[in-house]
Amino acid sequence: MIKLHDKFFKPYLKEEEILAAIKKMAEDIAKDYKDETPLFVGVLNGAFMFVSDFLKAYQNPCEVSFVRLSSYQGLTSTGIVETLLDAPEEIEGKSVIILEDVVDTGRTLKQLVHLFSHTNVKEFKIAALFYKAEVYNGEYAIDYVGLEIPDNFIVGYGLDYNELGRNLREVYQLNESDMINLVLFGKPGAGKGTQAGFLKEKYNLKHISTGDVFRYNIKNGTDLGKLAKSFIDKGDLVPDEVTIDMLKDEVEKSPDAAGFIFDGFPRTAAQAEALDNFLESKNMKVDATIALEADDDVLVARLLERGKSSGRSDDQDEDKIRNRFDEYNEKTAPLKAYYEKQGKFHSVNGIGNIDDITGRLSKIIDTL
Repeated sequence: MIKLHDKFFKPYLKEEEILAAIKKMAEDIAKDYKDETPLFVGVLNGAFMFVSDFLKAYQNPCEVSFVRLSSYQGLTSTGIVETLLDAPEEIEGKSVIILEDVVDTGRTLKQLVHLFSHTNVKEFKIAALFYKAEVYNGEYAIDYVGLEIPDNFIVGYGLDYNELGRNLREVYQLNESDMINLVLFGKPGAGKGTQAGFLKEKYNLKHISTGDVFRYNIKNGTDLGKLAKSFIDKGDLVPDEVTIDMLKDEVEKSPDAAGFIFDGFPRTAAQAEALDNFLESKNMKVDATIALEADDDVLVARLLERGKSSGRSDDQDEDKIRNRFDEYNEKTAPLKAYYEKQGKFHSVNGIGNIDDITGRLSKIIDTL
């Protein structure tokens, strides 16, 4: 996987596939124009690689020129097509074949046709390397197609995301549809850490424990760690934006992850909203929140047993344990309502064989 600006992209089309499609296009056009010298017009900026490889594959006499249009900004089309480099002169009586890198909605094609509508060309045809048939609503026929692809945002081989990625030899698509992001809840002793360990291996997820992230940043004296410690030393709560910035760093450290398990954050509805906003800025979302449910008495017995070996004082006093349960119930109630409203809250029985519990969690994840 690669990162361009703030987005992650995964491999989609190999260079050999692209070159094979171009070779086939060149052969088809060469058959149709074996007795002519067509004028190929490349559409900049995206088509420069396509035009270069196409001309290498086209063995017959031809001419070449370029126009430059623009309609994309970031991940989406603006809907307004600007002409930045006009059509070539002296094209009267020639067969013109537009070489487009990608055809999606058809807005750019409409502007291209307009550019040539007042010229006396012999013939005007369109060749698209990548064709998104499901979203094309233009009125003009696409005469030659290299590869028909779904409507996913792609970069590489001349195509860009905010001007990055054009020089890549292969094509990558935005990594969004397959990503699974989970929020894992559970009272102390419910087995969140154990289950997160199994789930991250099974689904290639990155487990982000807020406690671990805080300890790492403070121990290593990072800027965020120093900032968090300044609040902690004064007895104040660390602001949500500091925690979010730490989570952001953790997310960006793992571009190859197929998703993330957030453990220990959010703890309030306001934090849940902050997490949603952060993930939305990354073109991501929380797919599900899962609470590991267990009877309090069972968990008390489990924690007291753990306290014999862990040395943790809060695992050795039943009153302290039950106070932690009360705090969890108080904080989780509004979170449950927040995620239930989104249809994302799931409850799983956290008592039983570890493999059985993993199976219950997997059953939910596999439906996402």
